[in-house]
Amino acid sequence: MPASPAVDPDAVLSRLEGLGIKLGLERARDLLARMGEPQRRFPSVLVAGTNGKGSTSALLAAMAQAAGYRTGLYTSPHLENVEERLRIDGRTIEPGRLGAILEDLVGLAERETGAPPTYFEALTLAAFRWFAEAQVDLAVVEVGLGGRLDATNLADPVLSLITPIGFDHREFLGDTLAAIAREKAGILRPGRPALVWIEDAEPAQSVQTVAAEVGADLRFASREVRIEAVEPRGWEGQRVRLATPAGEHGLEMALLGDHQAKNLGLAVRAAETLAGLGFDRLNSDGIGAIAAGAAACRWPGRLEPVELPGGRRVLLDAAHNRDGAAVLARFLDRLERPADLLFGVLADKDYREMLDLLAPRAGNLVLTRPASPRAKDPAELLPLLAGRDGVVVEPDPGRALARALALDGEVLGVCGSIFLVGEVRNGLRERFGVPAPP
Repeated sequence: MPASPAVDPDAVLSRLEGLGIKLGLERARDLLARMGEPQRRFPSVLVAGTNGKGSTSALLAAMAQAAGYRTGLYTSPHLENVEERLRIDGRTIEPGRLGAILEDLVGLAERETGAPPTYFEALTLAAFRWFAEAQVDLAVVEVGLGGRLDATNLADPVLSLITPIGFDHREFLGDTLAAIAREKAGILRPGRPALVWIEDAEPAQSVQTVAAEVGADLRFASREVRIEAVEPRGWEGQRVRLATPAGEHGLEMALLGDHQAKNLGLAVRAAETLAGLGFDRLNSDGIGAIAAGAAACRWPGRLEPVELPGGRRVLLDAAHNRDGAAVLARFLDRLERPADLLFGVLADKDYREMLDLLAPRAGNLVLTRPASPRAKDPAELLPLLAGRDGVVVEPDPGRALARALALDGEVLGVCGSIFLVGEVRNGLRERFGVPAPP
């Protein structure tokens, strides 16, 4: 299927945004068949979970790249530009190339089926096609929502990973951890290895049940990997010592937060498992690649410190549910002085629980509205903070950032929504020239 000339991807995707979320595999499966099954032309690792799946995917992709494998990485959502979702060896796809692939794909769907794909389906299938054409040695594919009915589940993974499971997207996945885990476990494959980092008994049992039904080779990395030490190194990152069945690892990592040790442990065990599947340069003799990948990995918008001129820091964190807020809260507890917070959230998130965790740790709090039609009105959050001082409501994110920067705290945390973090990240670059584009 020849590509069209360069096309603006946003012009194509804007036609699909109104279609919303439509879980199910029939539309995408039919389109992939008409495209010649590109997802079957490269080996892949499929990564599901509630929190940590993006970081785990980025870490594993960095390790594979450091080992010399041409590595694709597909993640969602994006921070600033849609091209961030599709990467090969750390480089995002060119906008014109993505637009051309999307235009071909949407045109094919409308001609052959009479209806376009959804936004997420289009990007997922575009990633499959780009990875196939680029002849990647391996693709690490992050699941979008759930697993069983997510378009990414049409990949043909040689290995499946599941990160810790919590409550999110209950309207689609269910109201219990067991039900959510069952949806995530839909990425398991008969006779193929699967690694999970799940410590809670309820979702662990649910995944075990699915694995037995499917016939997957399930192993708990959370039991196989021992985290021996986590040594924070200020804003520069941390050193993590791990022991696995294959050996011991002393790894430097730029990613902040003690939770990243678990994501790192899962990624290391995944790399070791891939070594046994033919990716020899990731074997125990190639610990250098695992260490180099861990050290090189960057994952913008997740406890990302940005130093501004004059030494003040902005901490960008896309925590958007209770578990993510708990991770951020633990990190804030380690600061010498309370951070000011710029907070905006979507209306379908657990904003009460998030504010219960974050507000007591904030010096001042600026409430705003993320750039999304699903955003929660910040004025409606104010009653949840009744009785505390230092709370400002500014619905416009740009003006809210200006007001937050006018405060005198040493650290300004920005959290609650990836939409808000992406907008603030871009706003900081326009004002101060940092951080670099993701």
